[in-house]
Amino acid sequence: MSNPDNTPIFTRGTYSVPVASDDQPFTEVGSTSAPLHSASFFIGAFCKPYNDDFMLCKQENADPRHCLAEGRKVTRCALDLLAKLKANCGQEYKAHWSCLDNSNHEFKKCRPEERKLNDCVFDKLGLSKHIPDTPKGEEPIHLKKNPIHY
Repeated sequence: MSNPDNTPIFTRGTYSVPVASDDQPFTEVGSTSAPLHSASFFIGAFCKPYNDDFMLCKQENADPRHCLAEGRKVTRCALDLLAKLKANCGQEYKAHWSCLDNSNHEFKKCRPEERKLNDCVFDKLGLSKHIPDTPKGEEPIHLKKNPIHY
C-alpha cells in the first residue's frame, strides 16, 4: 500500500503518514488477533480515558491526521497494559489467548482459562472484566459456574 507520492505507509511495524516533519512514526501494538481479543476487556477498562478522548476527537473532525496524538496515547496505553499482562499473568494470558486462537475466537469455549486470567488480573493489576450492557442484577456470563449456550 502506498501514498500518491509512492512512499510506503506500512513499514516493518511502524505506521507513518505524510504529515508535518515534527511528527515521528510510532510503534504499533504488533500483536495478533487472539492476544488482543483476550485482553480486549482489560484494554477497554484500563485505557478508557484515552479511548474516550480519541473517539471524541474523531467525532469532531473527519481528518484522521487531526487525531494522531490521541491515537498514539491509546496505542501507548494498550502497549503498557499488554506488557503488564505478560509480566504479571503471563502463563494465564498465554493459555487464554492460545485457547481463543484454537477455538475460533469463541469465549464460551475458553471459560476455564478465562476465569484463571480474570482472577490473576484482578489480584495483580486490580482490573476486572465488565461486559457492557449486562442487565442489572444478572450474573455476567463469564462468572457463571455452568453457563448454558445456545
